[in-house]
Amino acid sequence: MDTLSYKTQSANKQTIDKSWILVDAKGQTLGRLASQIAAIIRGKNKPYFTPHIDCGDNVVVVNAEKIRLTGKKWDNKQYISHTGYPGGQRITTPRKLREEFPTRMIEHAVRCMLPKNKLGRRLFHNLFVYAGQDHAHSAQQPREIKLTY
Repeated sequence: MDTLSYKTQSANKQTIDKSWILVDAKGQTLGRLASQIAAIIRGKNKPYFTPHIDCGDNVVVVNAEKIRLTGKKWDNKQYISHTGYPGGQRITTPRKLREEFPTRMIEHAVRCMLPKNKLGRRLFHNLFVYAGQDHAHSAQQPREIKLTY
């Protein structure tokens, strides 16, 4: 076994290469977009993906208010939250949620597709969602990509 020439390489903070990616959400379907964004944030599109390291890219999403839902989900889908007090369950629809918080649907969808542990909470900080076309990360020179599915 000592003659094998291939060894498994494990990435660490010094060997990873994090970049900035710009995604336009205009006309994109929510779930399909969120799954691809989650894979990019996690780093699964890179050849040196390591499950326990933050090796993904930073993602900037613009035009979050122009996201698309299929079927009757604008009125039938429910987002349920709880205030922590007795009788504090709150239910809202995507239509109402978009009026009040236009970026929250994408954030919620991506957060639910990340791991439910310390790494997942840390990875969520690599996502930046903006309702309109303008964003505050032009200094990082994000590379725009077209997500296809």
